[in-house]
Amino acid sequence: MKISTEIGSAAKLVGEEKAVELTAKAGFDGWDFSMFAMLEYDWNTKCYTRMDHPLTGKQYLAFARKLRQIGLDNGIVCNQSHAPFPSSMEIYDDLLRAIECTAEAGGAICVIHPDNNRSAEQNAEMFNQLLPFAKQHNVKIATENMWSWSRELGHAMPAACSSPQSFLQHLEAVNDPYFVACLDIGHAEMRGVDTSAAEMIRALGAHLQALHIHDNDRWHDSHQIPFSMQIDFDAVVRALREIHYSGWFTLEADVYLGTLGAEKTGEGLCQMAKAAKRLANMFEGQS
Repeated sequence: MKISTEIGSAAKLVGEEKAVELTAKAGFDGWDFSMFAMLEYDWNTKCYTRMDHPLTGKQYLAFARKLRQIGLDNGIVCNQSHAPFPSSMEIYDDLLRAIECTAEAGGAICVIHPDNNRSAEQNAEMFNQLLPFAKQHNVKIATENMWSWSRELGHAMPAACSSPQSFLQHLEAVNDPYFVACLDIGHAEMRGVDTSAAEMIRALGAHLQALHIHDNDRWHDSHQIPFSMQIDFDAVVRALREIHYSGWFTLEADVYLGTLGAEKTGEGLCQMAKAAKRLANMFEGQS
């Protein structure tokens, strides 16, 4: 089983180029092309701001090619990417750019969030408009299980794709082999969404072609390194083996890495690779 990690958190500390290099040196097989730096979203005003970043400039494809080559020079590949979020038709052109950069970097899947509060049919309108472009670039779109937060209740609440039923409804509303599932393990384990990662895995079956793996206290969206908090990864791996999962094990422990500081980025990535390898060994029956 091949392992990868998102590079967005490392890029904030050392830049994308160094992040890809350090990801390889840590022992990962691949890197997840995080593109959150393209846009900043203000949750109070509900407005996007386009950031000053290579991904928003005229040479964005050259930047993606550069990262791809750094990876190849260090023996790893881009396996998937993550488009800016929150996703909406308001940033349609940016989502197209994310798909294009995914292909240029060598990735096979671009994760694009559904709108938390829209129905499967409403979200399908956006995905169906994106799919022809994705197919032209031989990139699959994976949508992800989401959550909303209730301040009154003090825990997560259901949102788009947060339950097995909602996720399957989204997949069926699009009904295209280029539209697949990315399961966020941590999101599925949050109090209030009323499911579990193992239940989601079994329900998604062959639709499940990508993962975001991180740990939490089964309450908050902590994005910590696996095996550091309360998620039962034995149950997660058991379910993945049952459905014969054949995708990558991709970590999204960005909060963990972000707390370490630039000087410890490499060390943190090594610890993350160690955790990812432990999961891969569990899946392959070596532990």
